[in-house]
Amino acid sequence: MDKALYIGMSGAKQNMMAQRAHANNLANVNTTGFKKDFAQARSMPVFGEHHPTRAYAMTERPGTDLSAGALQETGRKMDVALEGDGWLAVQNDQGEEVFTRSGSLQVDVNGMMRLSSGEMVMGNGGPVALPPYDNIQIGNDGTISIVPAGGPPDQMVEIDRLKLVNPPADALEKGEDGFIRRKPDQALDGPEPADGAMRVATGFLESSNVNAVEEMIANLQLSRQYEMQVKVMSTANENSEATARLLQNL
Repeated sequence: MDKALYIGMSGAKQNMMAQRAHANNLANVNTTGFKKDFAQARSMPVFGEHHPTRAYAMTERPGTDLSAGALQETGRKMDVALEGDGWLAVQNDQGEEVFTRSGSLQVDVNGMMRLSSGEMVMGNGGPVALPPYDNIQIGNDGTISIVPAGGPPDQMVEIDRLKLVNPPADALEKGEDGFIRRKPDQALDGPEPADGAMRVATGFLESSNVNAVEEMIANLQLSRQYEMQVKVMSTANENSEATARLLQNL
């Protein structure tokens, strides 16, 4: 088999993987608190017997852009956006504490505070559980206060506080579920400590930090590169067929 065919095939495969990363970013351009993934290509030596000058390009996701997105005002009192660095701690379906910048909160029929996607919101001592209430308010420091059901409208009772954390950015990574967590080699013995200095803005949500124009341009460039790789494969096939015809005529 012509080695050019393999080179073209492997190049097209890497282009497809890079397109997948950018397409995922673009698909989440309107996802609250989404953090885009970086994509890059780097040279990789050929394994086995080869010429030292040969190297292939490999696409990879070296990390995640953890910069904050723009704040969008919603006016909804259960929407919160974090000011500055840091994360909101939530509990996923596996009982693991993970971090997010998505602050679209709601309370289920059992009084548990959850994200709009269903994960339980963490408080000072575990998931936030609220008794029946007539009104709810989330303070700038994450304090959750309610007017108990049937109580005086001006009698606010402090129930819990959102768990806001601020671990070092270089100790974090994004999982396949889209949530941020500590890297395995940076894991703590216990739960992440809360940061009392963090603040939230009530009535706002943080938008995705994806730049749609940049992602579309990157996808167009990768598409053209993919076409070039397919052309190499087609040329290699044509050369192979031409060689076969020459050998038949000998």
